[in-house]
Amino acid sequence: MKKYIADWTVKENILFNGNGYCLLKLGLEEKIPEILPGQFVQVLIENSSTTFLRRPVSVHFVDKEKNELWLLVQVIGDGTRKLSGLKKGDRLNLIYPLGNSFTLPEKSGKTGKFLLIGGGVGIAPLLYSGACMQELGYKPEFLLGAKTKKDILQIDEFGKYGKIYITTEDGSAGEKGFVTNHSVLQSADFDFIYTCGPKPMMVAVAEYAREKGIACEVSLENTMACGIGACLCCVEKTVRGNVCVCTEGPVMNINQLTWQI
Repeated sequence: MKKYIADWTVKENILFNGNGYCLLKLGLEEKIPEILPGQFVQVLIENSSTTFLRRPVSVHFVDKEKNELWLLVQVIGDGTRKLSGLKKGDRLNLIYPLGNSFTLPEKSGKTGKFLLIGGGVGIAPLLYSGACMQELGYKPEFLLGAKTKKDILQIDEFGKYGKIYITTEDGSAGEKGFVTNHSVLQSADFDFIYTCGPKPMMVAVAEYAREKGIACEVSLENTMACGIGACLCCVEKTVRGNVCVCTEGPVMNINQLTWQI
């Protein structure tokens, strides 16, 4: 796919969880080019003394009617604090779209049960993925996990595209425990699982999928400094050797990985 670099305009910046997360809604003067679910952008952080390289951020949603791109960001360091402080009308430079995408099912006409599992800010690429599945005639299901109730974000948005299951580590919302402890995994059969979140969570999900014989793709969150395969910061070991996640991923089938081999 063709890559672009452009300044986007902040149309809205919504803060969640005591400013622990921000949702940036960005607009572009021209029509947004094709962006696939699971892809990411590289964000230029200006006026930060500690952030010299661009930061990778998953595409959270593409609102084609409003010509908006949404980025869901967890505020951790100086760079993400700068993003959380952006105001309406500010400009943000992006390189986009980068990486590969989740494998979408064929257009409506076939049946299938699809479960999208997200942990923490790893829910980010799953919203757009679910929306694209709905456009194809499917009703995906979402399993979202977090530490506490306040860390469960965008419930209303996810609810537009499919049924939602929730786990929290402290039991303040949904079922208590990790996503792999949720009862839906014991009571329902799925044809495909898509997941993104902390690596231990994704490893556990991959193990579950392998044991059940369910096809599964994971969106890796390796550190990506350049986004074009030049810096080698994001290398992941696979069955065919080391690859750069930013160019060969971030989405990979679990059969490509060496986690359970």
